[in-house]
Amino acid sequence: MPSDALAAATDWLLSQQNRDGWWSGELETNVTMTAEHVLLLRFLGLPHDDIRAGAIAHVLGAQREDGTWALYDHGPGDLSTTIEAYVALRVLGVDSSRDELRRALRFIRMQGGVAEARVFTKIWLALFGQYPWDGIPSMPPELVQLPPRVPLNLYDFACWARGTIAPLLIVISRRPVRPLGFDVSELVAPETAHRLRTVPGSGAFWWLDHALKLYDHSHWQPGRRRSRRRLVEWICARQEADGSWGGIQPPWVYSLIALNLEGMSLEHPVMARGLEGLRRFTLDDGTHGWRLQACMSPVWDTAWSLIALRRAGLGRDHPAIRTAVDWLLGEQITSGGDWQVKVPMDSCGGWAFEFDNDTYPDIDDTAVVVLALLEAGDPDRVAPAVKQAVRWCRAMRSTGGTWGAFDKDNTRALVYSLPFADFGAMLDPPSEDVTAHVVEMLAATGSTATDPHVAPGIAYLRREQRPWGSWFGRWGVNHIYGTWCVVSALRALHSCGTAVERATTWLARAQNPDGGWGESCLSYDDESFAGVGESTASQTAWAVHTLQLAGLAANPAAAHGLAWLRERQRGGTWDETEHTGTGFPGDFYINYHLYRHVFPTLALAGESASVPSDAATPQVASTEGEVAPAARQHTYA
Repeated sequence: MPSDALAAATDWLLSQQNRDGWWSGELETNVTMTAEHVLLLRFLGLPHDDIRAGAIAHVLGAQREDGTWALYDHGPGDLSTTIEAYVALRVLGVDSSRDELRRALRFIRMQGGVAEARVFTKIWLALFGQYPWDGIPSMPPELVQLPPRVPLNLYDFACWARGTIAPLLIVISRRPVRPLGFDVSELVAPETAHRLRTVPGSGAFWWLDHALKLYDHSHWQPGRRRSRRRLVEWICARQEADGSWGGIQPPWVYSLIALNLEGMSLEHPVMARGLEGLRRFTLDDGTHGWRLQACMSPVWDTAWSLIALRRAGLGRDHPAIRTAVDWLLGEQITSGGDWQVKVPMDSCGGWAFEFDNDTYPDIDDTAVVVLALLEAGDPDRVAPAVKQAVRWCRAMRSTGGTWGAFDKDNTRALVYSLPFADFGAMLDPPSEDVTAHVVEMLAATGSTATDPHVAPGIAYLRREQRPWGSWFGRWGVNHIYGTWCVVSALRALHSCGTAVERATTWLARAQNPDGGWGESCLSYDDESFAGVGESTASQTAWAVHTLQLAGLAANPAAAHGLAWLRERQRGGTWDETEHTGTGFPGDFYINYHLYRHVFPTLALAGESASVPSDAATPQVASTEGEVAPAARQHTYA
């Protein structure tokens, strides 16, 4: 029988399901999403009266005592985030003499002012004449003409960077200036004004930027008009059904700005669809104010919810399970996308992270959706979808037998030499967590550790294990997440052994005195903080589930972790203010509001050993040589 805590968690999760079958928790990031939306409205000349009070409440509600805004909960004050929040509040009508803005300005000037901000913040200010365009790194629209084999073509960049850079090629070359309505010269720190008109850096690309600026100022620019037209076509071709670009905020807002600069009115169907689509991403619950989500995660949330509910004991015939499986099957992408540049297949078979992002299906999501369908769906019914997905994932394998999240072999590090590249992830190289999820999926569909599609991935995972026993987590914070992902894959392949033993030893040592586990985003900057942080529900669940997978469910560390979860459950769920998801290490973090619930449910289900009667249980060796139940396997050649 399920425990009371598991039963309550199951009931809560069922209550959150949309009637169409999906789950989607809030995707909380930082205040720049709301701030940049306010600035977008100002640039396009649109009113903000309907969101003004709520947006002010949200932005000021996230400010800390020292006047700053951060990238993640308990993180250090971030200069660029604080600048964007400050300017947005001014746009919203907050007086600069208010204590909140005075404290923010003090921090901004102490940190060196706008001269030290990241490029994207400088671009937002330049759009309103508050930063000189000469101080923005040049990016010529002619890049769109480069074929994929030539370095620095658009497809050298990760899909999220590609979708953002394409419209910025228009914006930066146009150098627009529209009225902000006030001056923010106070953001310039003393004795730094001379630095604003120069692009920091050195080397060949710095000199190339100087040459490009001369060209930008020239009246003779052969091919530039044609390049802009091609960029407009490229951008319009990638608008999704919901009006978004890539299902995420950055390419969305810059595409709207670029298309408007190229003459599209706000009433143009592409513009109107884009503006209307943003409404779906907004939240206003009266508690945290009006805010814009950077993205939405229904496919990811639904897949993990299905897995958790199945492990909690719900059968395949439960209405919630059936409707969720139906919804996922309906979301499978069969059309093409940018991935075809390196993988010449006619159709896809993968899933995206969002409601609408057919251009950029996600290998990580696809692997987890397959695991969910095998766990929750009728085997015969899901077989065709699973076969398509496995075929696509195998084709997307990068050199060395590993996987990135969206693209194959997206590893040309030359892009980081550009003066424009002063922020984090511009590439999508293979990572431990995505590779582990694909390997786990392949194991669930009949592959073994000696399969040529699997063996190189296992070798990569073993090579990447840190000396102390953990694995890096690219898409979740951080070593606790990465370790859980890899142990899940190794266990599915009957490959537990010394690597898993070292991992569980590290986890046991990383456990907090209160019985939970936690890890701050700081570990991305300093690996000595791997596994160090205040206990959180999601990270405690990852750690406990890792121990359970390793055959250590009876270990005191696992028991203490489960006790931590039970003691902190409130109303069937858990609280979690920390950001335990990762967008771009070092730059962008996510608090997935369903993580705090789905993964503790999964861990509690592991304690109860509540395997549904219709699930098969092949055997897998644990680290202690014992035999533990494994997930059901199917063969999809």
